[in-house]
Amino acid sequence: MSATYLLVALAGHVVLLLWGARMVQTGIVRAFGSDLRRLLGAGLDSRWLALLGGVIVTALLQSSTATALMATSFAADGLVALVPALAVMLGANIGTALMVKLLTFDISWLSPVLLIIGYTGFKRGTRGGARKGRLQNLGRVALGLGLMLLALSLLVEAMRPAEAAPILRELLAALTAEPVLDLLLAALLTWAAHSSVAVLLMIVPLAAAHVIPPVAALALVLGANLGSAIAPVLAAGGPSPAARRLPVGNLAFRALGCLVALPLLPLLAAALPALSPDPGAQAVYFHILFNCALAAVFLGLLDPAATLLARLLPEAAHGADPARPLYLDAVALETPYLALANAAREVLRMGDLVEAMLRRSLEALLDGRREAADETTRLGRALDGLGDDVKSYLTRIAAEPLPEPDARRCQAILEFAVNLGHVGAIAERSLVDAARRMAKRQLSFGAEDRADLVAFHAGVLDDLRLALSTFMAEDPRGAQQLLDAKRRLSELERAATHAHLARLSPDRPDALECSTLHLGVLRDLKRINSHLASIGYTVLDRPDPEQGAPDQGAPDQGAPDQGTPEHGAAEPA
Repeated sequence: MSATYLLVALAGHVVLLLWGARMVQTGIVRAFGSDLRRLLGAGLDSRWLALLGGVIVTALLQSSTATALMATSFAADGLVALVPALAVMLGANIGTALMVKLLTFDISWLSPVLLIIGYTGFKRGTRGGARKGRLQNLGRVALGLGLMLLALSLLVEAMRPAEAAPILRELLAALTAEPVLDLLLAALLTWAAHSSVAVLLMIVPLAAAHVIPPVAALALVLGANLGSAIAPVLAAGGPSPAARRLPVGNLAFRALGCLVALPLLPLLAAALPALSPDPGAQAVYFHILFNCALAAVFLGLLDPAATLLARLLPEAAHGADPARPLYLDAVALETPYLALANAAREVLRMGDLVEAMLRRSLEALLDGRREAADETTRLGRALDGLGDDVKSYLTRIAAEPLPEPDARRCQAILEFAVNLGHVGAIAERSLVDAARRMAKRQLSFGAEDRADLVAFHAGVLDDLRLALSTFMAEDPRGAQQLLDAKRRLSELERAATHAHLARLSPDRPDALECSTLHLGVLRDLKRINSHLASIGYTVLDRPDPEQGAPDQGAPDQGAPDQGTPEHGAAEPA
Protein backbone atom coordinates (compact mmCIF):
# COMPACT_ATOMS: atom_id res chain seq x y z
CA MET A 1 0.00 0.00 0.00
CA SER A 2 1.47 3.36 -1.05
CA ALA A 3 1.79 6.23 1.39
CA THR A 4 -0.40 8.41 -0.84
CA TYR A 5 -3.23 5.89 -0.87
CA LEU A 6 -2.93 5.45 2.89
CA LEU A 7 -3.11 9.20 3.49
CA VAL A 8 -6.22 9.48 1.31
CA ALA A 9 -7.81 6.51 3.11
CA LEU A 10 -7.03 8.05 6.51
CA ALA A 11 -8.54 11.37 5.42
CA GLY A 12 -11.70 9.61 4.24
CA HIS A 13 -12.06 7.70 7.51
CA VAL A 14 -11.57 10.91 9.49
CA VAL A 15 -14.28 12.68 7.45
CA LEU A 16 -16.62 9.76 8.08
CA LEU A 17 -15.88 10.02 11.80
CA LEU A 18 -16.58 13.76 11.80
CA TRP A 19 -19.81 13.31 9.89
CA GLY A 20 -21.00 10.60 12.29
CA ALA A 21 -20.25 12.84 15.27
CA ARG A 22 -22.16 15.65 13.57
CA MET A 23 -25.20 13.43 13.03
CA VAL A 24 -25.21 12.31 16.65
CA GLN A 25 -25.05 15.86 17.95
CA THR A 26 -27.75 17.26 15.65
CA GLY A 27 -30.01 14.28 16.34
CA ILE A 28 -29.72 14.65 20.11
CA VAL A 29 -30.22 18.41 19.92
CA ARG A 30 -33.31 18.16 17.72
CA ALA A 31 -34.85 15.31 19.70
CA PHE A 32 -34.08 16.46 23.24
CA GLY A 33 -32.70 19.98 22.94
CA SER A 34 -35.38 21.66 25.06
CA ASP A 35 -35.26 18.88 27.66
CA LEU A 36 -31.47 19.15 27.91
CA ARG A 37 -31.77 22.92 28.24
CA ARG A 38 -34.22 22.48 31.13
CA LEU A 39 -31.99 19.82 32.71
CA LEU A 40 -29.01 22.14 32.53
CA GLY A 41 -31.04 25.08 33.83
CA ALA A 42 -32.30 23.05 36.81
CA GLY A 43 -28.73 22.43 37.94
CA LEU A 44 -27.52 26.00 37.81
CA ASP A 45 -28.34 26.90 41.41
CA SER A 46 -24.98 25.70 42.76
CA ARG A 47 -21.56 25.12 41.26
CA TRP A 48 -21.53 21.42 42.19
CA LEU A 49 -24.88 20.72 40.55
CA ALA A 50 -23.81 22.85 37.60
CA LEU A 51 -20.63 20.79 37.26
CA LEU A 52 -22.67 17.57 37.25
CA GLY A 53 -25.17 19.05 34.80
CA GLY A 54 -22.34 19.96 32.43
CA VAL A 55 -20.99 16.39 32.60
CA ILE A 56 -24.38 14.81 31.83
CA VAL A 57 -25.48 17.16 29.06
CA THR A 58 -22.10 17.07 27.30
CA ALA A 59 -21.92 13.28 27.54
CA LEU A 60 -25.25 13.12 25.71
CA LEU A 61 -24.42 15.80 23.14
CA GLN A 62 -20.86 14.53 22.62
CA SER A 63 -19.81 18.16 22.22
CA SER A 64 -18.62 20.62 24.82
CA THR A 65 -19.06 23.31 22.15
CA ALA A 66 -22.84 22.73 22.09
CA THR A 67 -22.97 22.85 25.88
CA ALA A 68 -20.95 26.07 25.86
CA LEU A 69 -23.40 27.69 23.44
CA MET A 70 -26.32 26.58 25.62
CA ALA A 71 -24.75 27.89 28.84
CA THR A 72 -23.72 31.11 27.09
CA SER A 73 -27.33 31.75 26.08
CA PHE A 74 -28.39 31.29 29.73
CA ALA A 75 -25.74 33.73 30.94
CA ALA A 76 -26.46 36.27 28.19
CA ASP A 77 -30.18 36.21 29.02
CA GLY A 78 -29.36 36.87 32.68
CA LEU A 79 -31.00 33.58 33.69
CA VAL A 80 -27.88 32.29 35.44
CA ALA A 81 -24.94 33.82 37.27
CA LEU A 82 -21.47 33.57 35.79
CA VAL A 83 -20.06 31.34 38.55
CA PRO A 84 -22.38 28.31 38.01
CA ALA A 85 -22.14 28.82 34.24
CA LEU A 86 -18.34 28.49 34.47
CA ALA A 87 -18.84 25.35 36.58
CA VAL A 88 -20.99 23.95 33.76
CA MET A 89 -18.07 24.33 31.39
CA LEU A 90 -15.68 22.56 33.76
CA GLY A 91 -18.16 19.69 33.84
CA ALA A 92 -18.56 19.79 30.05
CA ASN A 93 -14.86 19.09 29.60
CA ILE A 94 -15.12 16.02 31.84
CA GLY A 95 -18.20 14.87 29.92
CA THR A 96 -16.35 14.84 26.59
CA ALA A 97 -13.46 12.93 28.16
CA LEU A 98 -15.80 10.22 29.48
CA MET A 99 -17.48 9.86 26.08
CA VAL A 100 -14.11 9.45 24.37
CA LYS A 101 -13.25 6.66 26.80
CA LEU A 102 -16.59 4.95 26.17
CA LEU A 103 -16.21 5.11 22.39
CA THR A 104 -12.70 3.62 22.47
CA PHE A 105 -14.02 0.29 23.74
CA ASP A 106 -14.09 -2.42 21.07
CA ILE A 107 -17.77 -2.34 20.18
CA SER A 108 -17.36 -2.20 16.41
CA TRP A 109 -19.73 -5.15 16.14
CA LEU A 110 -22.55 -2.72 17.03
CA SER A 111 -21.97 -0.64 13.93
CA PRO A 112 -24.15 -2.62 11.47
CA VAL A 113 -26.89 -3.02 14.09
CA LEU A 114 -26.98 0.72 14.75
CA LEU A 115 -26.96 1.51 11.04
CA ILE A 116 -29.97 -0.76 10.43
CA ILE A 117 -31.90 0.59 13.42
CA GLY A 118 -30.99 4.16 12.54
CA TYR A 119 -32.05 3.86 8.91
CA THR A 120 -35.37 2.27 9.86
CA GLY A 121 -36.15 4.91 12.49
CA PHE A 122 -35.11 7.75 10.19
CA LYS A 123 -37.35 6.56 7.33
CA ARG A 124 -40.36 5.92 9.59
CA GLY A 125 -39.94 9.30 11.20
CA THR A 126 -39.79 10.96 7.80
CA ARG A 127 -43.12 9.46 6.80
CA GLY A 128 -44.72 10.60 10.04
CA GLY A 129 -44.03 14.33 9.55
CA ALA A 130 -43.64 16.58 12.57
CA ARG A 131 -45.41 14.18 14.93
CA LYS A 132 -42.67 11.63 14.46
CA GLY A 133 -39.85 14.14 14.34
CA ARG A 134 -38.31 12.71 17.49
CA LEU A 135 -38.26 9.19 16.00
CA GLN A 136 -36.53 10.56 12.91
CA ASN A 137 -33.92 12.33 15.03
CA LEU A 138 -33.31 9.25 17.15
CA GLY A 139 -32.73 7.39 13.91
CA ARG A 140 -30.22 10.08 12.98
CA VAL A 141 -28.44 9.49 16.32
CA ALA A 142 -28.23 5.74 15.72
CA LEU A 143 -26.93 6.29 12.18
CA GLY A 144 -24.31 8.70 13.49
CA LEU A 145 -23.12 6.28 16.17
CA GLY A 146 -22.96 3.49 13.62
CA LEU A 147 -20.89 5.64 11.27
CA MET A 148 -18.56 6.66 14.10
CA LEU A 149 -17.94 3.06 15.13
CA LEU A 150 -17.42 2.09 11.48
CA ALA A 151 -14.96 4.96 11.00
CA LEU A 152 -13.04 3.98 14.13
CA SER A 153 -12.71 0.37 12.99
CA LEU A 154 -11.56 1.54 9.56
CA LEU A 155 -8.99 3.85 11.17
CA VAL A 156 -7.63 0.98 13.25
CA GLU A 157 -7.39 -1.21 10.16
CA ALA A 158 -5.67 1.56 8.22
CA MET A 159 -3.12 2.05 10.98
CA ARG A 160 -1.86 -1.54 10.81
CA PRO A 161 0.10 -1.15 7.55
CA ALA A 162 1.23 2.31 8.64
CA GLU A 163 3.98 0.79 10.79
CA ALA A 164 5.39 -0.79 7.64
CA ALA A 165 5.22 2.47 5.65
CA PRO A 166 8.43 4.32 6.50
CA ILE A 167 7.59 7.33 4.31
CA LEU A 168 4.30 7.88 6.12
CA ARG A 169 5.95 7.41 9.49
CA GLU A 170 8.62 9.96 8.60
CA LEU A 171 5.98 12.42 7.40
CA LEU A 172 3.90 12.14 10.57
CA ALA A 173 7.04 12.25 12.69
CA ALA A 174 8.03 15.53 11.03
CA LEU A 175 4.55 16.97 11.61
CA THR A 176 4.57 15.98 15.29
CA ALA A 177 8.16 16.75 16.20
CA GLU A 178 7.40 19.94 18.17
CA PRO A 179 4.80 19.80 21.02
CA VAL A 180 3.81 23.44 20.62
CA LEU A 181 3.08 22.94 16.92
CA ASP A 182 1.18 19.75 17.77
CA LEU A 183 -0.98 21.70 20.20
CA LEU A 184 -1.71 24.43 17.65
CA LEU A 185 -2.42 21.91 14.89
CA ALA A 186 -4.93 19.99 17.02
CA ALA A 187 -6.54 23.22 18.22
CA LEU A 188 -7.02 24.39 14.63
CA LEU A 189 -8.44 21.04 13.55
CA THR A 190 -10.83 20.91 16.52
CA TRP A 191 -12.04 24.43 15.87
CA ALA A 192 -12.67 23.59 12.22
CA ALA A 193 -14.46 20.33 13.09
CA HIS A 194 -16.38 21.81 16.07
CA SER A 195 -15.89 18.45 17.80
CA SER A 196 -13.11 17.57 20.20
CA VAL A 197 -14.56 14.06 20.52
CA ALA A 198 -14.00 13.30 16.84
CA VAL A 199 -10.47 14.73 16.87
CA LEU A 200 -9.52 12.76 19.97
CA LEU A 201 -10.93 9.58 18.48
CA MET A 202 -8.65 10.22 15.52
CA ILE A 203 -5.62 10.72 17.76
CA VAL A 204 -6.15 7.49 19.74
CA PRO A 205 -5.60 4.99 16.87
CA LEU A 206 -2.62 7.00 15.62
CA ALA A 207 -1.03 6.75 19.06
CA ALA A 208 -2.02 3.09 19.48
CA ALA A 209 -0.33 2.19 16.18
CA HIS A 210 2.88 4.01 17.29
CA VAL A 211 2.56 6.29 14.26
CA ILE A 212 2.98 9.31 16.53
CA PRO A 213 5.16 9.33 19.66
CA PRO A 214 3.58 9.54 23.16
CA VAL A 215 4.62 13.14 23.83
CA ALA A 216 3.13 14.26 20.51
CA ALA A 217 -0.09 12.40 21.30
CA LEU A 218 -0.42 14.19 24.64
CA ALA A 219 0.29 17.56 22.99
CA LEU A 220 -2.44 16.82 20.43
CA VAL A 221 -4.83 16.03 23.30
CA LEU A 222 -4.06 19.42 24.84
CA GLY A 223 -4.70 21.09 21.49
CA ALA A 224 -8.06 19.36 21.13
CA ASN A 225 -9.07 20.67 24.55
CA LEU A 226 -7.98 24.18 23.64
CA GLY A 227 -9.59 24.14 20.19
CA SER A 228 -13.03 23.16 21.48
CA ALA A 229 -13.12 26.39 23.54
CA ILE A 230 -12.42 28.67 20.56
CA ALA A 231 -15.69 28.25 18.63
CA PRO A 232 -17.97 29.45 21.51
CA VAL A 233 -15.87 32.63 21.85
CA LEU A 234 -16.24 33.39 18.15
CA ALA A 235 -19.96 32.52 18.21
CA ALA A 236 -20.74 34.64 21.28
CA GLY A 237 -22.47 37.81 20.22
CA GLY A 238 -24.71 40.46 21.63
CA PRO A 239 -24.82 44.16 22.25
CA SER A 240 -22.35 44.01 25.14
CA PRO A 241 -18.90 42.45 25.74
CA ALA A 242 -20.45 40.88 28.85
CA ALA A 243 -22.06 38.26 26.58
CA ARG A 244 -18.56 36.83 26.01
CA ARG A 245 -17.61 36.41 29.66
CA LEU A 246 -18.46 32.71 29.87
CA PRO A 247 -16.75 31.48 26.67
CA VAL A 248 -13.71 33.69 27.35
CA GLY A 249 -13.47 32.32 30.91
CA ASN A 250 -13.72 28.76 29.62
CA LEU A 251 -10.99 29.43 27.04
CA ALA A 252 -8.79 31.01 29.72
CA PHE A 253 -9.14 27.98 32.00
CA ARG A 254 -8.09 25.60 29.24
CA ALA A 255 -5.27 27.84 28.02
CA LEU A 256 -3.83 28.08 31.54
CA GLY A 257 -4.08 24.31 31.90
CA CYS A 258 -2.25 23.83 28.60
CA LEU A 259 0.50 26.27 29.63
CA VAL A 260 1.09 24.34 32.84
CA ALA A 261 0.90 20.87 31.28
CA LEU A 262 2.94 21.53 28.13
CA PRO A 263 6.41 21.63 29.81
CA LEU A 264 5.50 18.53 31.84
CA LEU A 265 4.58 16.35 28.87
CA PRO A 266 7.83 14.28 28.86
CA LEU A 267 7.38 13.47 32.56
CA LEU A 268 3.70 12.65 32.06
CA ALA A 269 4.47 10.45 29.05
CA ALA A 270 6.94 8.52 31.20
CA ALA A 271 4.41 8.11 34.05
CA LEU A 272 1.30 7.14 32.08
CA PRO A 273 2.46 3.59 31.18
CA ALA A 274 1.71 2.76 34.82
CA LEU A 275 -1.98 3.15 33.96
CA SER A 276 -1.86 1.27 30.66
CA PRO A 277 0.85 -0.02 28.31
CA ASP A 278 -1.27 1.01 25.29
CA PRO A 279 -0.28 4.48 24.00
CA GLY A 280 -3.83 5.07 22.74
CA ALA A 281 -5.29 4.34 26.17
CA GLN A 282 -2.65 6.59 27.72
CA ALA A 283 -3.89 9.51 25.60
CA VAL A 284 -7.46 8.86 26.75
CA TYR A 285 -6.45 8.66 30.43
CA PHE A 286 -4.45 11.87 30.08
CA HIS A 287 -7.50 13.57 28.59
CA ILE A 288 -9.64 12.51 31.57
CA LEU A 289 -7.02 13.43 34.17
CA PHE A 290 -6.34 16.82 32.56
CA ASN A 291 -9.98 17.86 32.68
CA CYS A 292 -10.54 16.50 36.18
CA ALA A 293 -7.48 18.47 37.32
CA LEU A 294 -8.88 21.64 35.72
CA ALA A 295 -12.17 21.14 37.58
CA ALA A 296 -10.40 20.46 40.89
CA VAL A 297 -8.20 23.56 40.60
CA PHE A 298 -10.62 26.13 39.21
CA LEU A 299 -13.87 25.13 40.95
CA GLY A 300 -12.72 26.91 44.09
CA LEU A 301 -11.49 29.93 42.13
CA LEU A 302 -14.68 30.67 40.22
CA ASP A 303 -15.66 33.69 42.33
CA PRO A 304 -12.45 35.68 41.73
CA ALA A 305 -12.45 34.51 38.11
CA ALA A 306 -16.00 35.82 37.64
CA THR A 307 -15.02 39.14 39.23
CA LEU A 308 -12.03 39.49 36.92
CA LEU A 309 -14.11 38.65 33.84
CA ALA A 310 -16.72 41.24 34.88
CA ARG A 311 -13.99 43.89 35.06
CA LEU A 312 -12.39 42.93 31.76
CA LEU A 313 -15.72 42.56 29.91
CA PRO A 314 -18.12 45.08 31.46
CA GLU A 315 -21.65 45.80 30.39
CA ALA A 316 -21.51 48.44 27.71
CA ALA A 317 -24.30 50.60 26.45
CA HIS A 318 -24.23 51.41 22.76
CA GLY A 319 -26.44 53.21 20.33
CA ALA A 320 -27.23 50.39 17.97
CA ASP A 321 -29.95 50.84 15.38
CA PRO A 322 -33.13 49.56 17.12
CA ALA A 323 -34.34 48.08 13.84
CA ARG A 324 -31.20 45.96 13.41
CA PRO A 325 -31.48 42.46 14.94
CA LEU A 326 -28.70 41.61 17.38
CA TYR A 327 -29.35 37.97 18.23
CA LEU A 328 -30.69 36.30 15.07
CA ASP A 329 -27.56 34.24 14.43
CA ALA A 330 -27.83 32.12 11.28
CA VAL A 331 -25.34 29.57 12.69
CA ALA A 332 -27.72 28.80 15.57
CA LEU A 333 -30.42 27.70 13.13
CA GLU A 334 -28.79 24.27 13.12
CA THR A 335 -29.55 24.03 16.85
CA PRO A 336 -33.29 24.77 17.16
CA TYR A 337 -33.49 25.38 20.90
CA LEU A 338 -30.63 27.92 20.68
CA ALA A 339 -32.25 29.59 17.69
CA LEU A 340 -35.53 29.84 19.61
CA ALA A 341 -33.69 31.41 22.54
CA ASN A 342 -32.17 33.95 20.14
CA ALA A 343 -35.59 34.77 18.69
CA ALA A 344 -37.02 35.19 22.20
CA ARG A 345 -34.24 37.63 23.10
CA GLU A 346 -35.03 39.64 19.97
CA VAL A 347 -38.72 39.71 20.94
CA LEU A 348 -37.66 41.21 24.28
CA ARG A 349 -36.08 44.03 22.27
CA MET A 350 -39.43 44.44 20.52
CA GLY A 351 -40.98 44.77 23.97
CA ASP A 352 -38.49 47.52 24.84
CA LEU A 353 -39.46 49.38 21.66
CA VAL A 354 -43.16 49.01 22.51
CA GLU A 355 -42.57 50.42 26.00
CA ALA A 356 -40.71 53.40 24.56
CA MET A 357 -43.53 53.98 22.05
CA LEU A 358 -46.18 53.93 24.77
CA ARG A 359 -44.25 56.38 26.93
CA ARG A 360 -43.62 58.80 24.09
CA SER A 361 -47.20 58.60 22.82
CA LEU A 362 -48.48 59.56 26.29
CA GLU A 363 -46.15 62.57 26.30
CA ALA A 364 -47.55 63.57 22.92
CA LEU A 365 -51.12 63.23 24.17
CA LEU A 366 -50.72 65.12 27.42
CA ASP A 367 -48.15 67.77 26.49
CA GLY A 368 -48.77 68.17 22.77
CA ARG A 369 -45.08 67.58 22.02
CA ARG A 370 -44.61 67.10 18.30
CA GLU A 371 -41.16 65.54 18.72
CA ALA A 372 -42.67 62.86 20.96
CA ALA A 373 -45.19 61.97 18.25
CA ASP A 374 -42.44 61.87 15.60
CA GLU A 375 -40.29 59.67 17.84
CA THR A 376 -43.20 57.26 18.32
CA THR A 377 -43.57 56.97 14.55
CA ARG A 378 -39.82 56.35 14.12
CA LEU A 379 -39.86 53.66 16.78
CA GLY A 380 -42.89 52.11 15.10
CA ARG A 381 -40.97 51.71 11.84
CA ALA A 382 -38.09 50.11 13.74
CA LEU A 383 -40.55 47.74 15.46
CA ASP A 384 -42.01 46.71 12.10
CA GLY A 385 -38.57 45.94 10.68
CA LEU A 386 -37.49 43.98 13.73
CA GLY A 387 -40.76 42.05 13.75
CA ASP A 388 -40.31 41.08 10.10
CA ASP A 389 -36.78 39.82 10.84
CA VAL A 390 -38.04 37.75 13.78
CA LYS A 391 -40.83 36.21 11.72
CA SER A 392 -38.43 35.36 8.89
CA TYR A 393 -36.01 33.77 11.36
CA LEU A 394 -38.74 31.70 13.00
CA THR A 395 -39.89 30.52 9.59
CA ARG A 396 -36.37 29.22 8.91
CA ILE A 397 -36.32 27.41 12.27
CA ALA A 398 -39.61 25.68 11.46
CA ALA A 399 -38.44 24.65 8.00
CA GLU A 400 -37.72 21.16 9.38
CA PRO A 401 -39.94 19.14 11.73
CA LEU A 402 -39.36 20.20 15.35
CA PRO A 403 -39.94 18.27 18.58
CA GLU A 404 -43.35 19.09 20.03
CA PRO A 405 -42.04 21.38 22.83
CA ASP A 406 -39.89 23.34 20.37
CA ALA A 407 -42.76 23.58 17.89
CA ARG A 408 -45.05 25.00 20.59
CA ARG A 409 -42.39 27.48 21.71
CA CYS A 410 -41.80 28.58 18.12
CA GLN A 411 -45.51 29.22 17.67
CA ALA A 412 -45.72 31.11 20.99
CA ILE A 413 -42.79 33.35 20.05
CA LEU A 414 -44.32 34.06 16.64
CA GLU A 415 -47.74 34.89 18.09
CA PHE A 416 -46.31 37.20 20.76
CA ALA A 417 -44.14 38.98 18.19
CA VAL A 418 -47.24 39.53 16.03
CA ASN A 419 -49.19 40.87 19.02
CA LEU A 420 -46.38 43.27 19.89
CA GLY A 421 -46.52 44.45 16.29
CA HIS A 422 -50.27 45.08 16.71
CA VAL A 423 -49.56 47.08 19.88
CA GLY A 424 -47.04 49.19 18.02
CA ALA A 425 -49.51 49.78 15.20
CA ILE A 426 -52.16 51.03 17.64
CA ALA A 427 -49.65 53.34 19.35
CA GLU A 428 -48.21 54.62 16.07
CA ARG A 429 -51.50 55.21 14.30
CA SER A 430 -54.35 55.61 16.78
CA LEU A 431 -52.61 57.25 19.74
CA VAL A 432 -50.29 59.43 17.67
CA ASP A 433 -53.13 60.47 15.38
CA ALA A 434 -55.16 61.52 18.42
CA ALA A 435 -52.20 63.48 19.80
CA ARG A 436 -51.63 65.29 16.50
CA ARG A 437 -55.31 66.11 16.21
CA MET A 438 -55.27 67.62 19.71
CA ALA A 439 -52.13 69.63 18.94
CA LYS A 440 -53.58 70.89 15.65
CA ARG A 441 -56.82 72.07 17.26
CA GLN A 442 -55.10 73.19 20.48
CA LEU A 443 -57.19 70.88 22.66
CA SER A 444 -56.24 69.62 26.11
CA PHE A 445 -57.68 67.15 28.59
CA GLY A 446 -59.08 68.25 31.91
CA ALA A 447 -57.22 67.48 35.14
CA GLU A 448 -59.44 64.51 36.02
CA ASP A 449 -59.16 63.04 32.51
CA ARG A 450 -55.39 63.45 32.57
CA ALA A 451 -55.18 61.64 35.90
CA ASP A 452 -57.35 58.79 34.62
CA LEU A 453 -55.22 58.42 31.48
CA VAL A 454 -51.97 58.44 33.46
CA ALA A 455 -53.26 55.78 35.87
CA PHE A 456 -54.62 53.60 33.08
CA HIS A 457 -51.42 54.00 31.05
CA ALA A 458 -49.31 53.00 34.09
CA GLY A 459 -51.38 49.83 34.43
CA VAL A 460 -50.75 48.96 30.78
CA LEU A 461 -46.99 49.43 31.24
CA ASP A 462 -47.08 47.17 34.32
CA ASP A 463 -48.86 44.51 32.28
CA LEU A 464 -46.31 44.90 29.48
CA ARG A 465 -43.47 44.11 31.88
CA LEU A 466 -45.44 41.19 33.33
CA ALA A 467 -46.17 39.89 29.81
CA LEU A 468 -42.48 39.98 28.85
CA SER A 469 -41.53 38.14 32.05
CA THR A 470 -44.24 35.53 31.47
CA PHE A 471 -43.13 35.13 27.87
CA MET A 472 -39.52 34.39 28.80
CA ALA A 473 -40.14 32.20 31.87
CA GLU A 474 -43.30 30.49 30.53
CA ASP A 475 -44.54 30.70 34.12
CA PRO A 476 -48.21 29.73 34.65
CA ARG A 477 -48.39 31.91 37.78
CA GLY A 478 -47.33 34.97 35.84
CA ALA A 479 -49.77 34.05 33.08
CA GLN A 480 -52.66 33.91 35.55
CA GLN A 481 -51.61 37.23 37.09
CA LEU A 482 -51.59 38.72 33.59
CA LEU A 483 -55.14 37.55 32.86
CA ASP A 484 -56.32 38.82 36.25
CA ALA A 485 -54.69 42.18 35.50
CA LYS A 486 -56.47 42.26 32.15
CA ARG A 487 -59.83 41.90 33.87
CA ARG A 488 -58.96 44.61 36.37
CA LEU A 489 -57.98 47.01 33.61
CA SER A 490 -61.24 46.31 31.79
CA GLU A 491 -63.11 47.25 34.95
CA LEU A 492 -60.94 50.34 35.34
CA GLU A 493 -61.70 51.37 31.76
CA ARG A 494 -65.45 51.09 32.37
CA ALA A 495 -65.17 53.07 35.61
CA ALA A 496 -63.06 55.78 33.96
CA THR A 497 -65.57 56.01 31.10
CA HIS A 498 -68.54 56.38 33.45
CA ALA A 499 -66.71 58.98 35.56
CA HIS A 500 -65.77 60.93 32.46
CA LEU A 501 -69.32 60.98 31.13
CA ALA A 502 -70.58 62.16 34.50
CA ARG A 503 -68.15 65.09 34.34
CA LEU A 504 -69.23 66.34 30.91
CA SER A 505 -70.40 69.94 30.89
CA PRO A 506 -71.57 72.26 28.11
CA ASP A 507 -69.48 75.10 29.56
CA ARG A 508 -66.54 74.30 27.29
CA PRO A 509 -67.18 74.41 23.53
CA ASP A 510 -64.41 71.85 22.92
CA ALA A 511 -65.75 69.42 25.57
CA LEU A 512 -67.44 67.05 23.15
CA GLU A 513 -64.40 66.74 20.88
CA CYS A 514 -62.07 66.21 23.86
CA SER A 515 -64.52 63.63 25.22
CA THR A 516 -64.44 61.67 21.96
CA LEU A 517 -60.63 61.68 21.91
CA HIS A 518 -60.36 60.77 25.61
CA LEU A 519 -62.70 57.79 25.31
CA GLY A 520 -60.95 56.67 22.12
CA VAL A 521 -57.55 56.70 23.84
CA LEU A 522 -58.93 54.67 26.75
CA ARG A 523 -60.32 52.11 24.33
CA ASP A 524 -57.03 51.94 22.42
CA LEU A 525 -55.09 51.33 25.63
CA LYS A 526 -57.53 48.57 26.50
CA ARG A 527 -56.96 46.99 23.07
CA ILE A 528 -53.21 47.23 23.64
CA ASN A 529 -53.57 45.46 26.96
CA SER A 530 -55.60 42.69 25.34
CA HIS A 531 -52.78 42.01 22.88
CA LEU A 532 -50.26 41.90 25.73
CA ALA A 533 -52.42 39.46 27.71
CA SER A 534 -52.43 37.02 24.78
CA ILE A 535 -49.22 35.39 26.04
CA GLY A 536 -51.07 34.44 29.23
CA TYR A 537 -53.55 32.34 27.26
CA THR A 538 -50.68 30.74 25.35
CA VAL A 539 -48.76 29.76 28.49
CA LEU A 540 -51.90 28.39 30.16
CA ASP A 541 -52.86 26.64 26.89
CA ARG A 542 -56.28 28.28 26.82
CA PRO A 543 -58.07 29.82 23.83
CA ASP A 544 -58.16 33.59 23.82
CA PRO A 545 -61.86 34.54 23.99
CA GLU A 546 -61.15 37.76 22.07
CA GLN A 547 -59.10 36.13 19.31
CA GLY A 548 -60.57 37.03 15.96
CA ALA A 549 -62.69 39.90 17.30
CA PRO A 550 -62.90 42.70 14.79
CA ASP A 551 -61.06 45.31 16.83
CA GLN A 552 -58.33 43.07 18.23
CA GLY A 553 -55.98 43.26 15.31
CA ALA A 554 -53.96 46.18 14.12
CA PRO A 555 -55.77 48.30 11.56
CA ASP A 556 -54.83 47.57 8.01
CA GLN A 557 -53.24 50.32 6.03
CA GLY A 558 -55.84 52.00 3.93
CA ALA A 559 -58.75 50.60 5.95
CA PRO A 560 -60.77 52.68 8.39
CA ASP A 561 -59.28 52.54 11.88
CA GLN A 562 -61.98 51.92 14.44
CA GLY A 563 -59.70 53.01 17.25
CA THR A 564 -59.91 56.77 16.78
CA PRO A 565 -62.77 59.11 16.03
CA GLU A 566 -60.68 60.75 13.33
CA HIS A 567 -61.11 57.55 11.33
CA GLY A 568 -64.85 57.52 11.70
CA ALA A 569 -65.59 56.07 15.14
CA ALA A 570 -68.49 57.56 17.06
CA GLU A 571 -68.35 57.98 20.82
CA PRO A 572 -71.18 58.99 23.11
CA ALA A 573 -70.88 62.57 24.23
